[in-house]
Amino acid sequence: MERKEKEGKKQLPLRLSATLYRELTAWAEEEFRSVNGQIEYLLTECVRQRRKRGKQ
Repeated sequence: MERKEKEGKKQLPLRLSATLYRELTAWAEEEFRSVNGQIEYLLTECVRQRRKRGKQ
């Protein structure tokens, strides 16, 4: 049976070191975001910069 991919946000498990998690938490608090929101923001910015450089 074929499953159609849903549009929208996807969930994925992510393992981070305790040190990295603490750093992301502090950074997110400084910018008034959740840790999840901060990770999503950072990934979005990285993809945007990559596209600017002409890499797909």
